[in-house]
Parts: sequence; C-alpha cells; structure tokens
Amino acid sequence: MSRVRLVITSPLPDELVARIRATDARLDVVHEPDLLAPARHACDHPPPKVDDPAARERWNALLDEAEVLFDFGPLELAPSLAERPQLRWIQATSAGVGKLAERVGLTKSSVAVTTASGVHARPLAEFVLLAMLMFGKDGLRLGREQREHHWELYCGEETGGKTVCVVGLGKIGREVARLARALDARVVGTVRELRDRTPKDLGVERLEPTDQLDELLPDADVLVLAVPHTALTHRILDARRLALLKPGAILVNIARGDVVDEAALVEALRSGRLRGAALDVFEQEPLSPESPLWDLPNVFVSPHSASNVAAENGRIVDLFQENIRRYLEGRPLLNLLDKEQLY
Repeated sequence: MSRVRLVITSPLPDELVARIRATDARLDVVHEPDLLAPARHACDHPPPKVDDPAARERWNALLDEAEVLFDFGPLELAPSLAERPQLRWIQATSAGVGKLAERVGLTKSSVAVTTASGVHARPLAEFVLLAMLMFGKDGLRLGREQREHHWELYCGEETGGKTVCVVGLGKIGREVARLARALDARVVGTVRELRDRTPKDLGVERLEPTDQLDELLPDADVLVLAVPHTALTHRILDARRLALLKPGAILVNIARGDVVDEAALVEALRSGRLRGAALDVFEQEPLSPESPLWDLPNVFVSPHSASNVAAENGRIVDLFQENIRRYLEGRPLLNLLDKEQLY
C-alpha cells in the first residue's frame, strides 16, 4: 500500500498526535493546530471554523488530499465530504454520529464512518448512578437548603431493590446495567431486536424488544434512555409513555434530546407525576435561557458533558490506532456505522 494521507480535524494533544504517527510508517499525518478550533476542556472536539477565505482554501485542499479523517472537519464543508476524491474513511470522536452522517450525505456514499462507541460507556453510566443517588438522597433539596442555611431532618432512600429500566442495551446501556446491579438494583431493558439474545447475555433480569417498552414502564423506578436517535426512537418518550411510568419515577437521558418530547416532560415534572429528571441532552443545544428546565426544582441539568473525562482522548486514539492497523491490513473496521440503522 502507498502512503496514506491522514488529516486530524479536531484538537488533540501533541503526544497523542505522535502516537497516531507512530502507528505505521505508511501514514502521512497532517495536524495543523492553527486551523483547529481551541479546545474548551481536556477532551473537547469542536469543529473548526472556516471564517476566512484562506482557511477555507486550506481546508478544501486538506479534504481533497485526505484518505482518512480523524473527525469530520468544518461543519460548513461536511456536505462535501462524500464527494472528496481521495476520502475513504472517517473516524468519529462520538458514538452518536448517525444523524450527522445522514444529514451531510455520507450514508449514501462509499466513505466508511466509524464511531467512538464504547469509549464513553463508563462515564455515562456513572452519570446514571449519580442521578440515582442524588434523587434517592434528595441531593437537589439538600443543596438548596444548604444555600439557605436551613436545617430540616428528612428520610432518604436506598438503591437496593429499585427497578432500573434501560432503553437501549448497547455498550453504554450494558455498562449502566452492570453498575446499577452493583448497587443491588433490579435491571430490565430493551433492544431494537431480540434476535437470539437473552437477558443474561445483556446483563438484565428481563429483556424486551423496544417496541414493547410499554410493558416495562409501570414498574420502573428509574428510566434510562441510552438509544441512538433514529426515525424509530424520535420522541420515543412522549406524553403517553410518561403517563405509563410509575408515579415518582425518575428519568435519566444520556441519549439525544430528540428522543424525548420535551414539552410533555416539563408538564410531567411540573405536575409531580415524574419525581425528577437528570438530563445531559436537550432538543435544542445549548439549552435556551428561557427553557423551564433550568428552574424546575426537580431537574438536574448537565451541558451535554456527562461523557467527558480526562481519559477520553487517549481511549479514542487507542481505538483509532487499532482501526488504522485494520484499515492498512484490509480487515473489518471496529464500530463501523450501519448506514441504515444510523448506529
């Protein structure tokens, strides 16, 4: 195989760039930090801007020459990726890139897209545990009362014996199930299709296809959404399903904002039908300053950052290096995006 031009299009520390270069001598790795957007935190992957003609010209040249991309590059130019003459493969830095790939035409192209599926499973599962413990110990109220210097005895709950329903038992959902079981919770869940999988295979007590979710909701103390956003999961949690939940249940959304009918969720939270919600994702991001979710006393807002941990970049590069080796050897790539299912 001749040399392979690989372009890094989102921020990475120099030591990780060096690791990518060292993967194989056939790689021609291009990393131009001056063209990249500044990282806002240790594992940030903001898309670069092309807000001047010189930057646009340089990006067009890089994308024309690239055979492999680390991330998608400038969003303004993403609709042209499918037509770039040399491009064969894009390694994403997120798991949920199916809708983006569809929007920019990559699902109709021959360009392979691989996701970061699995990289964020542990931190997202820990966010779910945070929510379970926070609502069980009434942490939001305690925070308010501490600020007000108010002392009032109360009675909390344990996680043991609670029923956790995980919608979407992919890598993230299975890690949620594993950690919830460690807290002695009962875990049930759904997958799109059962095929030959059993509850034991996926680490749950009961397993249903996602279209049978209604059967699990009345017993759920905690509902965890961990599905990709597709046509089948768009607003999968609507007013009807919210009404099926056990009174006093909590919702944890680590999927995408569009899998929930946000207006119906606000109503369920205001009425007290839903005890609370821990939300990492929203229909509109950033969350509008006018959104009632900011001020509801039973909502914990996370700015789509529950998956972010300091180790993330290293884990993504580990995955990328393995996929580079597979690509150069002609072997199947890990986490290849299913362009029909969008995950």
